[in-house]
Amino acid sequence: MATDTHQTIATEATAAATFAAWLDRITATLAAADVAGTTALLARDCWWRDLLALTWDLGTYHGQEQVAAMLAERLTPDAITNVRLTTEFGPRFAGDTVEAFITFETPLGFGRGAVRLRRENGDWVAWTVLTELDDLRGHERAIGPRRSRGPRHNPAGGRNWLQQRQQRIADPDPDVVVIGAGQGGLTVAANLGLMGVDTLILEKSERVGDGWRKRYHSLVLHDPVWADHLPYLPYPDSWPVYCPKDKIADWFESYAAAMELNVWTSAELTDSHFDEAAGRWTLRVRTPQGERELRPRDVILATGAAGEPNVPDVPGRESFAGTTYHSSRHGAAGDWAGKKAVVVGACNSGHDIAQDLYEAGADVTLVQRSSTHIISQEHGIPAIFGSNFVEGGPPTAYADLLAAGTPWPLVLEFAKDGVKATAEKDAALLAALDAVGFKRNDGPDGTGLMGYALAYGGGYYIDVGASGLIADGKIKLAQGAGLAAFTPDGIRLADGRTLEADLVVLATGYKNMRETARRLFGDAVADRLPLVLGIGEDGEIGGLYRRTGHPAFWYMGGPLAWVRIYSKHLALQITAKHAGLPTP
Repeated sequence: MATDTHQTIATEATAAATFAAWLDRITATLAAADVAGTTALLARDCWWRDLLALTWDLGTYHGQEQVAAMLAERLTPDAITNVRLTTEFGPRFAGDTVEAFITFETPLGFGRGAVRLRRENGDWVAWTVLTELDDLRGHERAIGPRRSRGPRHNPAGGRNWLQQRQQRIADPDPDVVVIGAGQGGLTVAANLGLMGVDTLILEKSERVGDGWRKRYHSLVLHDPVWADHLPYLPYPDSWPVYCPKDKIADWFESYAAAMELNVWTSAELTDSHFDEAAGRWTLRVRTPQGERELRPRDVILATGAAGEPNVPDVPGRESFAGTTYHSSRHGAAGDWAGKKAVVVGACNSGHDIAQDLYEAGADVTLVQRSSTHIISQEHGIPAIFGSNFVEGGPPTAYADLLAAGTPWPLVLEFAKDGVKATAEKDAALLAALDAVGFKRNDGPDGTGLMGYALAYGGGYYIDVGASGLIADGKIKLAQGAGLAAFTPDGIRLADGRTLEADLVVLATGYKNMRETARRLFGDAVADRLPLVLGIGEDGEIGGLYRRTGHPAFWYMGGPLAWVRIYSKHLALQITAKHAGLPTP
């Protein structure tokens, strides 16, 4: 035991010395605005991801040539100063790399970074570099030593904290309005609030968390607890690895209260107009107290990728004698015991709802038109999240830096090996699916779940039991043809097969968030916006967390890990805009 401890200490000391030597050299080249000298300290196949620190944008630069071009445009003697090694966690060896974390300053504020070094021609050079702005100078988040002192014991005017909170919620004058109180809306509002930006969330449901609470009965999160913390308020250590929907819904409600977020529930946007000259929106909102008008400077659409159901226009629907609805409306399955149910669509929601209906006693058929990427939760999730988000892994702040410091194109390259390794471990399950005619794929260009998630937000299934039921014939499979028409007693597929049904669930996915923007804000706004998702030529996700093409409209969304990391960056951009800060 003592020997192992000594070896660990020696290894950490070597990693620290290796990184310190590299850091001294790059600190000097940065201070001199020496582009060639800085680039020489990077691997030929390097990746530099900048999140607002140098470029005031989210951007990925691959290879020395791209990085040099970015630095030539952005690097000045004061661009990155006071660079320091973080010793709370790391430096450490991770495989054949040294991982370490830094802090630094920019003209706008304070930054953090993550660097991976590897050997090249005998020298330690940077393979991946992350530089991110963490706080704006003069607008630092009110956390830690900058936290509020709290209310006075003898409040002015006789109103205590609760009364003041109630007044701020009832009669706000927000600079930012967020549409949607899911994880995206809550996290960006929390960051904006800590930066001093007056923010109001509009939620059409009756309670915060209803976006999860009202989903299908058996829903459990597929991502593990270590990846799913909300910013500033981590889950307790007793939190389950995979959280049920009602538990996460209640946590969201508690989070909104604890973070003092201003939320109007049962509030629906009915009309909007943006005044280009004044730089303000006029929003009309229907509330239980009547119609209200708001005049914010910015609007954030945070309804999520699952916000606009894709309901196909299928002939004969009005003639169908049974019940049909989109998967987003699926509730308790017990009503369908002893009935025939057809689920159209074979990705996560389709599988989960088919399993839910089967376990409630329904006779279930799953319709699979094309192929689906399948992984087991047992083997696939660890392959996706790696050693970052696991029990005993890095503290969340550092795990997030490592995740953000792995550019999306590199994530997709790493995913290919994970897809192969997972398929080997899931071989028996996959063979059983093949035997009953279920069609599978390895994701776009072999990138599996990550490729589908980044491009489309769906197209895969994380198996928590439905695959075994399909393989055993307990859930019937109709493969190879999509829904062509409803009939009075069921559906007809494109190849002519007919299926009897009392219930038809359309697990047909969701439209792009831009279509939600179109419905809420009209064509004039939506036509200025990019599509959400898909990796662009700049290596970043389309639309999310950055300027959209409209000066006062922003997208916010994604899984819990994404919104925890990137909500801060969106909030920083809006805060700087409102403060009139000179951005690069």
